[in-house]
Amino acid sequence: MSATATTRRLMPAEITAMKGRAPVVCLTAYTTPVARLADTSCDVLLVGDSLGMVLHGLPSTLGVTMEMMILHGQAVARGSERALIVIDMPFGSYEEGPAQAFRNAARLMAETGAGAVKLEGGQHMAETIAFLTARGIPVMAHIGLTPQSVNTLGGYKVQGRGHDAARLRADALSVAAAGAFAVVLEKVPAALAAQVSRELAIPTIGIGAGVDCDGQVLVIDDMLGLFTDFRPKFVKRYAELGAQAAEAIAVYAAEVRSRAFPAPEHSFADEVKK
Repeated sequence: MSATATTRRLMPAEITAMKGRAPVVCLTAYTTPVARLADTSCDVLLVGDSLGMVLHGLPSTLGVTMEMMILHGQAVARGSERALIVIDMPFGSYEEGPAQAFRNAARLMAETGAGAVKLEGGQHMAETIAFLTARGIPVMAHIGLTPQSVNTLGGYKVQGRGHDAARLRADALSVAAAGAFAVVLEKVPAALAAQVSRELAIPTIGIGAGVDCDGQVLVIDDMLGLFTDFRPKFVKRYAELGAQAAEAIAVYAAEVRSRAFPAPEHSFADEVKK
């Protein structure tokens, strides 16, 4: 007889427990192949609503639907076994109130296998976060630049500068008190993010918020150079796969047109050689 080790996924409480011990590594994932690549290195795989822009060519995240999030969430779950899967609640699926948020969050988790949901908003979402966590739905909060509110924020601007720092700090304290197990800080001045990180008992996950956050998240297509429509200042390119892919496609096209591909080794003979 042989024993087979079973890999267990990280739980939200384990991510919270990383506070002060080790930085939390998070990347977005939207597909099964990418989830397989990222699973062993990441603590959290975020099925972000950024998939609307990155994969579907939408101008913002506002057009992303529940069905889209479920489809991609299922794909990520099939391709991973260790990292905690967190899935974004799309625009319009939770803002109406706690009951609406619970119905949609429960559906996202039940149909995808995600271990937690993420929603945007600070003090005004505290009641909803408390409602969800009291009913068994772990919540990762998201404050600072909240892309679903881009129209009211006036664009993708840094949040928390000057007098606005007090509001952002209040947002952070509010979502933590409501029961969020972690909070994303997006496009926040580094000094303010460091202060908030010191004050909170839960991990802060930075994206454009400096090195002193308790973890970092990037859109994987940004850091691999696959999404090239624009490049935020906070993105470091760890590879240029988009350029490499374009070059490979051009070589393939040239070989097809010159009949260099397929070569004999890529073709099948009428009879199998003995």
